[in-house]
Amino acid sequence: MDYKSISLETAATQGMAVASHAAARPDDVAVRDMQGGLLTWLELNAAANQLANFLLEHGLTPDDGVALLCSNRTEFAIVLAATQRSGTRITPINWHLTGDEVSYIVDNCDAKVFIAEDKYKTAAEHAAKENPDLAACLSIGSDITGFTDFMSAINSCDSNNLTDPVRGGAMLYTSGTTGRPKGVYVSKRPPTLPAPERGLGKDSVTLCLGPAYHAAPLAIDVLLTMVSGGELILMDRFEPEYALELIDRHRVTHCHMVATMFHRLLQLDQQVKDRYDISSLKLIVHGAAPCPVHVKKAMINWVGPILLEYYAATEGGGGFLIGSEEWLKKPGSVGCPGPEFDNKILDDEGHEVAQGEVGTIFMRAPEVGRFNYYKDENKTFSSYRGDYFTLGDMGYFDEDGYLFLTGRTAELIISGGVNIYPQEVDSALMQHPAVHEVCTIGIPNDEWGEEVKSLVQLATGVSPSQDLVDDLMAFARDRIAGYKCPRSIDFADDLPRLPTGKIQRRVVREPYWADRDKSI
Repeated sequence: MDYKSISLETAATQGMAVASHAAARPDDVAVRDMQGGLLTWLELNAAANQLANFLLEHGLTPDDGVALLCSNRTEFAIVLAATQRSGTRITPINWHLTGDEVSYIVDNCDAKVFIAEDKYKTAAEHAAKENPDLAACLSIGSDITGFTDFMSAINSCDSNNLTDPVRGGAMLYTSGTTGRPKGVYVSKRPPTLPAPERGLGKDSVTLCLGPAYHAAPLAIDVLLTMVSGGELILMDRFEPEYALELIDRHRVTHCHMVATMFHRLLQLDQQVKDRYDISSLKLIVHGAAPCPVHVKKAMINWVGPILLEYYAATEGGGGFLIGSEEWLKKPGSVGCPGPEFDNKILDDEGHEVAQGEVGTIFMRAPEVGRFNYYKDENKTFSSYRGDYFTLGDMGYFDEDGYLFLTGRTAELIISGGVNIYPQEVDSALMQHPAVHEVCTIGIPNDEWGEEVKSLVQLATGVSPSQDLVDDLMAFARDRIAGYKCPRSIDFADDLPRLPTGKIQRRVVREPYWADRDKSI
């Protein structure tokens, strides 16, 4: 198909937006990374076709899984563009995870091809060994035992545009409130279309500051930029001054941030901030975790009213979006969506609360593209209340319909914009012979928003000590990803319980937040 003759929107519905840009601007830069990688639109499109044909030659059909364990580098963009046009389903994997955790996701997502970067060789080799039925394993960078070199494998494949492209999708994993992580599966998610209304296009430059395996950077920075035709710069690790340097050097216009990044940028010495010209910035999208009012005001004072905040979920729904000027009139709000989104705030009995009253926020799931948790009907069922689902956040609507977040249920910790479910930490520590019971919570942290703390009730005859704390922390690190592990452990003689015997996590959490809540 001649992608010069069809609209960009039509190409995007086929998963071929990159082909459209390659036809129109073959020599313009499409994506660059901090390892020296650079691809023009022509090169990105050709590589995407080669990988797509490789997948098809290995028997993959629409909705088959491709697992990717990769940092922010150009190959990530190639894999995403290839899965978009081959009808396959990409599952980017958090590279902080242990080998066992990676192996579980590769298996659970039904991946038929596993692509991994040499940085994560140990976890990749373990996952491949535990999943011997994979049709192919490809390595990015140097050799990984049992893997074929990525570029060598695809270079022999046809680089011409697919004659019958099928738009693919993504299935990301979110940690579970109980047990293993769950894949958020959407069978009919609407296509990502160009966003010129956000200033994205041939003259825009997006800097991806967070790991592309996360839902927001993947959707907002990577996919939306590629579809819209802007240049994408992939930063491998967030460092505040380095971010300013890249914005200055490449005249970056767009980026996505989380509150922790704001905090770290604002902490830079004024002379460091003055060293870089960041006037090219036109839009900073932010979300993933609540942002303190004083932090956001300081950012707006520095960069101007270019912040656009969202409150949303990997699972869909919500519609909360608020620009800087609107936010300044309603400081602390995450927006006022239209009635078509039909969000509600309910009490513990499922009744809608009065205006201004705090309750749990429920979002109406979309009619088309409704999510379910992959291969887990029970969890899917339990996440809905009729046509509504919740992220566990709590808040209230004011008299004008603006939503204000006041906290969240105790079943979720957000640290640096990353979701951590306490039950995963509890489950790891409960395997230690000295532990009788454990309750993990999030406690305040000025930089990260929250940090992980575990309260441990010891087994009979075991005495608390610092050596035991150190041992428990090491024990957790051996079983779960480091970012999930407790940064502190306290010992408790007893833990509060309901009559059913369930620990009251919210009661455990409350004393640690009492002073913070009074100051809000």
